[in-house]
Amino acid sequence: MSILDPSMDSPSDEEVFHGLEDARSQRATRVGVVNYINTLPLITGLERLEGITLVPEVPSRQIKMILANEVDFGLCSVIDIVHAEQPMSVVPVGMLGCAGPTLTVRLFSSVPFQQVRRVHCDSDSHTSVALLKVLFRERHGCDLEIIPFDASIPPVVTGDDAVLLIGDKVVSHSLPPTLTAHEMDLGEAWYEMTSLPFVFATWLCRRDLVTEEHRRIVDSARILERTRRRNIDRLHSIAASRYREFGWSDAGLAQRYLDELLRFDLDEQAILGMTTFLELAARHTEPISFIDWS
Repeated sequence: MSILDPSMDSPSDEEVFHGLEDARSQRATRVGVVNYINTLPLITGLERLEGITLVPEVPSRQIKMILANEVDFGLCSVIDIVHAEQPMSVVPVGMLGCAGPTLTVRLFSSVPFQQVRRVHCDSDSHTSVALLKVLFRERHGCDLEIIPFDASIPPVVTGDDAVLLIGDKVVSHSLPPTLTAHEMDLGEAWYEMTSLPFVFATWLCRRDLVTEEHRRIVDSARILERTRRRNIDRLHSIAASRYREFGWSDAGLAQRYLDELLRFDLDEQAILGMTTFLELAARHTEPISFIDWS
């Protein structure tokens, strides 16, 4: 695996578009993306490129699109590395992660967490649910009963049940006051337990790529890396211009979220955090496969 030298200058618009002439002579690369505000640093600008077609879906659907050959690669929940029906490889050109609070992956409860045994879980993310199970097993010594729900329909919560929400809806949705008596930021809880970053999602593709498919992934990976590096230099302006689209009411909070709380570079510490999580969540001890795109 190769990770770009962080001292490299951010690419210009011309560099971002450089190399697409070859891609235009082939079919477009189909890239599964997630329409949350936190994905904007990874994907903003890709919609203008002729060689790439963006296919939006929630994180939990990304791996299904890859397996069904509906996309060439996608921004997937990290736990899908071990749960997918076919072997997967990481395309290491970005991630959605944190090293502390994440703000948008939160558990809400009316009772102290040591009393919680059932959790209504937003079904958009496999990784967040797996992380929740790890945290409760390691910190409270219990296995939770998970009740999936569609976040567009408020869950019916009774007794000591808790609710896990992810994404923009944590900021844009209102919960009953009784449910906000106790809150847990899962990214913060993970960091307190391990002192490691947490990776919620990263780019995945099938491991059994033929030569032409592999070349397409590599060419697109270079474009995604240039795009991410360019966007990292303008997180404040991205947040300020787009926050309302995702139901956020506070531009300053959106800017802090993208610029201070989240991490988008899949560096060595993030990979260590990802490996540690997979070991705890799924007893996965095999080396993670990476696409070498350099």
